[in-house]
Amino acid sequence: MRWHRDGFYPVAAQIRSALLRFGQMTDREILAQSFKLSDAQELIARLHGFECWQALKTGFSAMTDQLEQTTTKAVIAGVEPQLFVADIKASCDFFVERLGFTIVFTYGEPPYYAQVKRDAARLNLRCVDRPAIDPQFRDRAELLSATLVVATPEEIKQLFLEFQKSEVSFVQTLTRKPWSARDFIIKDIDGNLLLFAGPAE
Repeated sequence: MRWHRDGFYPVAAQIRSALLRFGQMTDREILAQSFKLSDAQELIARLHGFECWQALKTGFSAMTDQLEQTTTKAVIAGVEPQLFVADIKASCDFFVERLGFTIVFTYGEPPYYAQVKRDAARLNLRCVDRPAIDPQFRDRAELLSATLVVATPEEIKQLFLEFQKSEVSFVQTLTRKPWSARDFIIKDIDGNLLLFAGPAE
């Protein structure tokens, strides 16, 4: 509720995706709507796969009992590398049009932060007014900003061919490595180096 009240744009995207009555609204429209405690509870329940708040409370109680019996440590479910970019819109356009990603959200007016995703991979884009790392050193040392992986040899080849057609800038074409992997490196419009990797066989 505080995020909605403070105009935090990422929560508008969550509300739109989880609550059908907000499904056709823009971020601005969602943030202008009344958002009550019951709405927030329904949102949390749906984000956790439950139909309503009561179902979540009942389900979490059972899950907590089971968790206490079976789990000894937390599990990290994912990672979201952050790329430094000069222009959020231009960078989003690159990832969508050239690399097949979709925009999860943009934040700020004008936007200075965004997230893009493709399948299970998510990248956070942060606007900065100067390079965060020396471009010549980055290129010379091949300092990667993110590594994205696929599961099969066919997929890494398919991805390479897909990006060839979209005319991205390759720093390294598809190459077999001694550690039984094949990978390639592309450079985004801000010079960030992205490694795409998969098994060799």
